[in-house]
Amino acid sequence: MKLQIILVLFMGILFQGLSCYGQVLTDSTKTLRIETIDGNIYIGNLITEDSLTLVVKTERLGVIHIPLADIKSRTELSAAKKVEGQFWLPNPQSSRYFWAPNGYGLEEGSAYYQNIWILYNQVSVGLTKNFSIGAGMLPLFLFAGASTPIFFVPKISLPVVRDKFSVGTGAFLGTILGEETGWFGLLYGTSTFGSRDRNISLGMAYGFSQDQWMQRPLWNISSMIRTGPKGYLITENYIISGSDATVVIVSLGGRTMIRSVGLDYSLWLPFSGEMDSFVAIPFLGITVPIGRKK
Repeated sequence: MKLQIILVLFMGILFQGLSCYGQVLTDSTKTLRIETIDGNIYIGNLITEDSLTLVVKTERLGVIHIPLADIKSRTELSAAKKVEGQFWLPNPQSSRYFWAPNGYGLEEGSAYYQNIWILYNQVSVGLTKNFSIGAGMLPLFLFAGASTPIFFVPKISLPVVRDKFSVGTGAFLGTILGEETGWFGLLYGTSTFGSRDRNISLGMAYGFSQDQWMQRPLWNISSMIRTGPKGYLITENYIISGSDATVVIVSLGGRTMIRSVGLDYSLWLPFSGEMDSFVAIPFLGITVPIGRKK
């Protein structure tokens, strides 16, 4: 019954996304994102540039001339797409949902910082086109010198069919500084069907603590569907089976891009035969690109 809840919820979200995603995306090359020192942001195609002025053609303002002295930053958006006259910026974290990874990887040379509820901090870097690694911590040492969890997140991603099917495998490896607890974590594999903007993933993981392993795997079913130039609909769900009970965790929320930063928000609903009350846990996180392949 719990598994049916997940599947019904997921299929409803997927079909809703398919119905509003009928446009064909076309790559827009040599697209620039320009931020001026007064805080304005312009996105458009480069026409010409000299020692004083940058000329860009935008969708809303047409051709504009921007003095180079007024430009705070400029980035070539090789991954930008154009739908019905609007530029859709690249997803700042297309290789993950709220927390779970999918089969896609980070581009070589790109990186991001993720924060969840202030305490969870992670930095991930794409070292090659198929391998990335992340590291992070929960800085509990700030609270009276409490023991501090740290973790490492290596990942290998292998595209099978471009923009249609990709697989990934990796690990979440953690330990606690200040305690002799050894290592704990997860080893996982995941298959992703669809593009970076619209996909569904099925993953499986085994958890361990020192030399003890879970007797049953953890299953993950997640989906990400782009809803517009700045938004995504995301669901991330787990099936965790123990020797005595099965827990199903369902989440539903989204990602909104504010300039180059991704804001994630959702509600997480655990279900178990032993629960006698309804619980909804809020999720809030941000993703900040700190490096991107030009």
